[in-house]
Amino acid sequence: MFCRYFCFFSLCFLLPTQRRCSLGHRSNLHSSDTTSLPGFENLTMGYNKYLRPYFGGEPVQIAMSLDIASISSISESDMDYTATIYLRQRWTDPRLVFHGNKSFTLDARLVELLWVPDTYIVESKRSFLHEVTVGNRLIRLFSNGTILYALRITTTVACNMDLSKYPMDTQTCRLQLESWGYDENDVTFTWLRGNDSVHGIEKLRLSQYTVERYCTLVSKSQQETGSYPRLILQFELRRNVLYFILETYVPSTLLVMLSWVSFWITLDSVPARTCIGVTTVLSMTTLMIGSRSSLSKTNCFIKAIDVYLGICFSFIFGALVEYAVAHYSSSQKCAAKAPQEGPANGLTKEMEEVNISNILNSSITSYKEKISFTEIEMFSDNVNCSDLTMKTHEKIKSVLRNKMHRIIGYFTIQNPSNVDHYSKLLFPLFFMLVNVFYWAYYLYF
Repeated sequence: MFCRYFCFFSLCFLLPTQRRCSLGHRSNLHSSDTTSLPGFENLTMGYNKYLRPYFGGEPVQIAMSLDIASISSISESDMDYTATIYLRQRWTDPRLVFHGNKSFTLDARLVELLWVPDTYIVESKRSFLHEVTVGNRLIRLFSNGTILYALRITTTVACNMDLSKYPMDTQTCRLQLESWGYDENDVTFTWLRGNDSVHGIEKLRLSQYTVERYCTLVSKSQQETGSYPRLILQFELRRNVLYFILETYVPSTLLVMLSWVSFWITLDSVPARTCIGVTTVLSMTTLMIGSRSSLSKTNCFIKAIDVYLGICFSFIFGALVEYAVAHYSSSQKCAAKAPQEGPANGLTKEMEEVNISNILNSSITSYKEKISFTEIEMFSDNVNCSDLTMKTHEKIKSVLRNKMHRIIGYFTIQNPSNVDHYSKLLFPLFFMLVNVFYWAYYLYF
């Protein structure tokens, strides 16, 4: 087949000059048995690859289609994705019209002698054309002058990601194709068959994502040098959260539940309760560090998984603090009861001494009050007002002191054993409520 095509081109040069054909004029097809391969530059006599089709006239319409072979990696830390695509471009060049209804597949190296669009991938970080075993390019010429130019490209494209709901996030990425030098007055870009111009993306199987939907758009890029045509493939990737539930959410929840075991241990078992509290705090810290190590370059974001781990750490730390408060209250209560303990005779003697001292003190104070009143009556003209103001300040201080004692009394734990009793109910209840609000917010808002 390939030899037949070149036999057709060789016929054009074996004919006389007036009947010789070029790729810019029509001629009749003649058969020949010659196997000579003339130079390609003779076939394009009068053809200028540096000038676009319809130069100086209407713009060239370039129709494109895509095949997504694979998306090998999606990096949250670098905010990009790597994809291998088959890019196919079609346009019509009236200078390459010939008679017949056949198409010719030419050697890909001959593309250097033809005009091709200057299409590039917007926001591409790294791209390369596959060259094993030869350059993965295709040139096909149709009789009406239509050219099909196909490429196999692997490209790494930037994708701005919103990781605030990680790992329950849905990312929207784009693959944008644009003309580099020709503006909309020279070329126009269109999708060959709308959304059906893209194939293979619905069959992709990714490790962490599932392709939700995709669509094709036609847009323009307004630059300082002009308005350039742009084609956009937009697709949504939903992260598979099951892996993170098994790796992070379930272990952190179990650690919180493990910290509640200390509520069923008596306050006197100091080593046991302290060991449970410290162990769960350290385990939770290790889990938090491990979850952030995979996204080391995106730690500036407060993600949904960070919020949940922070909630779990707060509950575990609260269980440890709860034991410290309960144990301190019980020790204070035991210290207050200690002076009251002893033999019965000692108690009666102390009571008698207290009663005698109270009687003596009351008699002395009453006597002092009588003396002070008589002095005031006798020397009423020499009363100092500063003494009265000092007494008012002392009264205010005493009133404030009494109120502070009452306020402290409200927060004083009368029975430390009730702290564990209430914690058994309040800690699980609050944790369940926080989980309801957490999952409702990040899944539905």
